[in-house]
Amino acid sequence: MEQPQLNEHNKKEFPPMHTCEHIVNRTMINLFGCGRAVSAHIERKKSKLDFALPQPPSEEDIARIEPAVNEVIARRLDVTAEYMSREEAAKRFDMKRLPENASETVRVVKVGDYDDCLCIGAHVNNTSEIGTFKIVSHDYRDGILRIRFKLI
Repeated sequence: MEQPQLNEHNKKEFPPMHTCEHIVNRTMINLFGCGRAVSAHIERKKSKLDFALPQPPSEEDIARIEPAVNEVIARRLDVTAEYMSREEAAKRFDMKRLPENASETVRVVKVGDYDDCLCIGAHVNNTSEIGTFKIVSHDYRDGILRIRFKLI
């Protein structure tokens, strides 16, 4: 099959951290019923994700995130990509964050059977390449939970 033509991508993500972002997003959806992060800043040394939550999570809630993410990482899941038309993707995914000038073909990145989402970034081939997820700090302000994390 011919490689689909996608939009140019101008970021150089650190693949382990970027793949971990996918796992954290799905874990937050699973634990709190929220959407994917409303904002993200993903860097090699430390990253942060902001999630819209109607009320502040308890310390017990926060304490559940790290082991849940690390359990998924430990499953040694393959990270793969599939391509589909924007029309097909619109039936399965929230298209709000897709740029106006996005190509007609989009890429869906899958972390095993745990998560799938539209993404054009760089990822590891298997979750065994990520390392250990560690929450550095968190705070809740004006309906937004910010989680700062690193990989060790």
